[in-house]
Parts: sequence; structure tokens; C-alpha cells
Amino acid sequence: MPPLIPQVLIVEDVSTLAETYAAYLSSEGVSATAVQTGREALAQFDDRPPDVVALDINLPDMNGIDVLREIKQRGLPTEVIVVTAQGSINTAVEAMREGAFDFIVKPLSRERLRVTVRNALERRKLTDTVEALKEEFGRDQFCGLVGRSLAMQSVYRIIQSAAPSSATVFITGESGTGKELCAAAIHRLSKRKDRPFVAVNCAAIPRDLLESELFGHVKGAFTGAATTRLGAALQADGGTLFLDEIGEMDPALQAKMLRFLQTGQVQRLGEDKPRQADVRVVCATNRDPRAAVAEGRFREDLFYRLYVIPVQMPPLRERDDDVLLLAQHFLQDFAHQDCKKFSRFSPEAEDALLAYGWPGNVRELQNVIRNVVVLNDGETVEAPMLPAGIARSGTAGPARVPSAAPPAQGSILPLDDVIDRAIANAIALNEGSIPRAAAALKVSPSTIYRRRQARG
Repeated sequence: MPPLIPQVLIVEDVSTLAETYAAYLSSEGVSATAVQTGREALAQFDDRPPDVVALDINLPDMNGIDVLREIKQRGLPTEVIVVTAQGSINTAVEAMREGAFDFIVKPLSRERLRVTVRNALERRKLTDTVEALKEEFGRDQFCGLVGRSLAMQSVYRIIQSAAPSSATVFITGESGTGKELCAAAIHRLSKRKDRPFVAVNCAAIPRDLLESELFGHVKGAFTGAATTRLGAALQADGGTLFLDEIGEMDPALQAKMLRFLQTGQVQRLGEDKPRQADVRVVCATNRDPRAAVAEGRFREDLFYRLYVIPVQMPPLRERDDDVLLLAQHFLQDFAHQDCKKFSRFSPEAEDALLAYGWPGNVRELQNVIRNVVVLNDGETVEAPMLPAGIARSGTAGPARVPSAAPPAQGSILPLDDVIDRAIANAIALNEGSIPRAAAALKVSPSTIYRRRQARG
């Protein structure tokens, strides 16, 4: 799709002047439209708002300043250049106060108008870029996933790009990082969203029963098959089949899975004729799939059939910006469920949550907050309410750092000492709060905790 041509609206009641202005702008590659009244100008905003407005102050029906106010009140990103023959400083100040991009006094020079419009278009473009970045990188939540860290923003972008296709998605990540939530988000944003999302945990089902769970069976197909079972693949027909911990699948069943992916056909145990199933497959594992292939535990041809769009779910220890965000999210959720008054964490509790390594990732954090809400009362979560191992993580004494005394004149401190002094000073100035010190230093709290531990 070709880029949209910038739109400039000229609001000028003298038609000859409007035509002159339009001619001035012809070399800027814009589409210029002229109207003669304020009401006509505002009507232009009902369809596609112009990018820039060159607005005369004196109009037959409205004051130009009132038109400017109306444009800004609508919350539109249009840049407004005020044009007037009244070259008073008061008019200029009022226009700029109301949000005008610039102010031009008649008579206009060709170059002055061209340059001003060009600058306004550049700012308009910059505004669009900033808003797009905010939308892309400023999301705290996305389809059930919670996180504003750069690592999670990258996951969101992959999900958003992958969801509309039918390509298989291979999600990797440690246990508790949210792989099933990621799979559900892909389904929710796909064309299959109104069809079933069926999840099968390949590690939770005995190997001799997994084939039946996936592909189904007819009554009497084997000992214990007292009823006919449709199977997950047929249950998910038209939708998404999520295979969690696919690395635990038996090699013999891997061959059948490969055939299913190639043909789209399902043959239930005990049934002669195959059935067709239109399924998008999303799979996940907490192991290194390439290592499993190298060790012969996972078929190479199946791996490459599945590994079309990879998604790596980051561990919580690499999501410094998300720990407190997730904790607050869970606290509000569980407090509401259990009719508790909890609404915040004390600084000491925040320090403890940030200092802890979270080997169980988001799932562990969720369980910890659940435990706190169930076993305690109050409005603020205090550090002693946390499990002992986590509460202690935030109370370690300060790391040994060099004296804060300035170095002798002409001496050079080792870089590590300079960094340690900066950290110690920031912590002291922020009353011992590591999160606030980290914010002041423009680093993550985990960076400070890790350095303190490393430096002893």
C-alpha cells in the first residue's frame, strides 16, 4: 500500500490568497485543500483529519483562535499554523498557548510558508512515530500476558505477527514462564479464534495413553477402551492444538505426529478410515529442542516441521521491569477473589521481591502472592509476610564499597570502585530503597542486587 500523501488544509476567506498559498506548497509534495470559513474547516475533520492546517485568524463566521481550540479539544494530532495580518505579540502568544505549531504574519513569503509547513509535517510524522512506539513498547498487558519489559514487548510483536497465519509455532522457555498463555494469545488473535483451543500436556499423560489422547480411539480398540474417544486433534478441528512439553513424546508417536502434520489426517485407534482435521499446531517445551534432536530423543524431520516460528519466553529473572508489575497484578486479583484489603507492597517487600531469583518464574511469583493474601490481612504486604527465603533476600546487608571520600587530586579510581560509590550514594540518597536508587541511576534493581552480591 503506497504511503498516504500529506494533507494540508488552508483556511482563508480570500480565495486568491488561498490559491497563492496552495501554489507555494506545490513543491512540498502535499495535497492542499482550501476552505473559507471556520465551520467548513471543522467539517474537514469528520473524515481524514488533515496533517497540517494553515489557519487565518480573521474568518467571516468564527475567530481563528476558536477554531484552533476546537481542533485541539478533539485530541487530534493535526499541527496548526496560525496566519494573520495582525502582527501583535498578544495574538501570537495566545495562539501558541492554545497549541499552535507556529505563527506567521501576513504578507507571507513563499519560502516562509514552505519551510513552516515542512517543519509541521516533520513534527506530525514524529508524533505518529512516538505514538506507534508507545503502542508497541508500552503495553503492560497483552492477551492475558503481563509485562512491560523489552523481552516481553518482543514476544508481543512475534505473537501479533504470527497469529494471522497458519504456520506452526514452537515456544521454548523454562517452566512457569507462560508458554500456554502465549499459545492461547496466538489462538485468540488468529482467524481461528471462534473455534476450539485444545491443550495437551505430553508430559502429564502416560506414554501408552498419549496416542489415544491425541488421535482418539473407538470402543474396544484396546483393553480399557470402554467408550469411543474423539481425540484432541479432532476436538480442535478448525481451531488450535497446543502440544505442551512435546519433547516428552515417544519416538513412535513422533512419527505419527509427523504424518498428521503432513496430511492433516487422523486415524483413531481401532478405526480403518482416516478423518480430516484442519488444525493449527502450536507446541512448547522447557528443554533445548536442538539438543534433544542431537541426542536422538526428538526426530529431526518433526523438529523442522514444527520449528517454523520460534518464540522464546524469557525467564522472570531477565524481566526486571516486570516483577513488581506482576506482583501488583496478582495482588489485586487475589485480594478481590478473597475479599481482602491488600492494595500495595511496602518498600522492604518490594526490595525482597526484586532481590529474589525466581527459579519457578511467573508461576512461583503467582503462588507466593496467593500464599500471602490467603494467610495474612491488611492493606500493605510487609516483608515478613513473604516466605522466609524470599523475605531474607531483600535484607542482605549492604555490599562492601570503597569509602565515599573523594580521591586524592590527580588520582584515578578503578572503574568498579566508581560504580560502587555511585550505587552506594544513590541508595543513601533514596533512604535505602534499591528500587528508587535504580530508577535514579537508570538501571534495573536486579542490576544493583546482582552487583552487590558479586562484590561481596
